[in-house]
Amino acid sequence: MSLLPLSLYIHIPWCLKKCPYCDFNSHAVKDSLPEIDYIDSLLADLARDIERYQISRPLHSIFIGGGTPSLFSPEAINRLLRGVETQLVFSSGIEITMEANPSTFEFEKFAEFKAIGINRLSIGVQSFDDSLLTELGRVHNGSEAILAAEMAQKVGFDNFNLDLMFGLPTSSLAQAENDIRTAISLQPTHLSFYQLTLEPNTYFYRYPPALPSDEFIFNTQKHCQQILDEHDFAQYEVSAYSLNGKQCRHNLNYWQFGDYLGIGAGAHGKLSLESPNKIIRTQKNKHPDRYQKENDFIENIIVIADLPVEFIMNQLRLKQGFSLAHYSIATGLEPKTLEPALSDCVKNGLLIESDTFYRCTEHGWNFLDNILQKFLP
Repeated sequence: MSLLPLSLYIHIPWCLKKCPYCDFNSHAVKDSLPEIDYIDSLLADLARDIERYQISRPLHSIFIGGGTPSLFSPEAINRLLRGVETQLVFSSGIEITMEANPSTFEFEKFAEFKAIGINRLSIGVQSFDDSLLTELGRVHNGSEAILAAEMAQKVGFDNFNLDLMFGLPTSSLAQAENDIRTAISLQPTHLSFYQLTLEPNTYFYRYPPALPSDEFIFNTQKHCQQILDEHDFAQYEVSAYSLNGKQCRHNLNYWQFGDYLGIGAGAHGKLSLESPNKIIRTQKNKHPDRYQKENDFIENIIVIADLPVEFIMNQLRLKQGFSLAHYSIATGLEPKTLEPALSDCVKNGLLIESDTFYRCTEHGWNFLDNILQKFLP
């Protein structure tokens, strides 16, 4: 299992405003950002994980998420990256992604982000429609979203993602199509296109807006997917579309049951420690102040009986599916531990075997929950 790629997720929890649909560990900025202290905490957190788990593998990818990490200064992010680089080797061609919101874009600032080694951006656009952005509680407008994408290109980012949502309150098919076509015109290499869901512990969950019908949402999704396909954006994951060769390597590692360290307030990690079956999940303290003052964390070993469904739950998010050889490498288990559920899914037209890979049929893709139920212990 030591052959699995290793990624690093870094969580920066502050944002300008908490959006009503957001269930991530994010907190609106009240005063000044504690850049120096928080970077110190992140690097100390990483050092503890490396020592605790005897990590020596090179980093395959880094993803700086939030919150809105682009609120931090380039100087702070540079200090963070250089501190990480002193502790872990960066693999050749490492992908380093940072999330950014259009309201934080400044030309000089993002030119500096590019210069210090950030080579991929993920820009939280959500929509280009001003009225929908207001309904979503976003602090930017459509023009600022367009400007952010244009600016990303001008400062030299040749690999960036745009986040878009569908199934929004008061949305129309024409609006959703305009969002997709506008996004494509801005020449991103990757698009995240996902449905608005009302997650627990959000404002929208407590005070739900009126959402379109399921039929409308499904038709919107299919219509926009056709447009994406016509412009060479291939769907490779449930909500991810990319140009050829521009899939997000960091997220692919998640879905392929790879390993990742998680540092920062509320960050999650997953590590394969020894063969055949010791695989753990970690979580750091969610509260930013307590995270910086205390070293407590949660560690859970994934029990062997849960490994098949844990693996399937991730891998089947990918269009390509999985191979039995990779299952054994990632879990340390024999392929027979997927039976009889695997054969049952093939028999019932939920999965198909093709070129040594098991992947969802079109029917199975729409009923992933049904598939997962079959692999529960």
